[in-house]
Amino acid sequence: MPDPIFSHPRLAAVYDAFDDDRRDLDAYDALVTELGAHAVADIGCGTGCLALRLALRGLKVIGVDPAGASLDVARAKPGADAVTWLESEATVLPPASADLVVMTGNVAQVFLTDEEWDKTLGASHRALRPGGHLVFETRRPEMRAWEDWRRRTAVERRDVPGIGKVEQTFELRGVDLPLVSFRYTYTFGRESARLVSDSVLRFWTRQEIERSLVRAGFTLMDVRHAPDRPGLEHVFIAHT
Repeated sequence: MPDPIFSHPRLAAVYDAFDDDRRDLDAYDALVTELGAHAVADIGCGTGCLALRLALRGLKVIGVDPAGASLDVARAKPGADAVTWLESEATVLPPASADLVVMTGNVAQVFLTDEEWDKTLGASHRALRPGGHLVFETRRPEMRAWEDWRRRTAVERRDVPGIGKVEQTFELRGVDLPLVSFRYTYTFGRESARLVSDSVLRFWTRQEIERSLVRAGFTLMDVRHAPDRPGLEHVFIAHT
């Protein structure tokens, strides 16, 4: 079940306003060129920022996400008709439909069990054509990102077109490695309506990820740093 931040219509509608710095997508855009991809499957595509960016380049793009509210936001954006949107888990991706599968942001960390993660990797492998690539990122647990999160006390405020003033607060809820839980609280304008979204991420070790790729039939090509968060994340590049 997707977190409310993605699945609740009111929260999905303001997601882009608070997650407005998407320099992280530049690296994926560059990898599309580097790997010579023409058809891309974006797992956990959310509000469609990367999917639409790639479709604008003329690529064939499938965006898949179980959060219908986020997909509603994506479908309302300019150029959305150029993307095939699937409201589901990755298992619905058509076989041999892509030469690149991606998971951006924290997508790879929302799978909390080996079984969930293996299922997603298996679906990715089936969706790829022979020689196709899988690219995703994960936060490095040894960098202990949650210690910075513990110090997040500032209230974020946005004036969202068509919605009005919205406030966002963040609270670290628990650290029980490999799981880290946190909460976003949103307050909407004069009505002071409050909505809460709780989330949990799994902090995978590099060794766990590498073993899981082997189980799914992938060959690991490279492990890089995320350019927007140097030293804090691993970017895995594997092929079938």
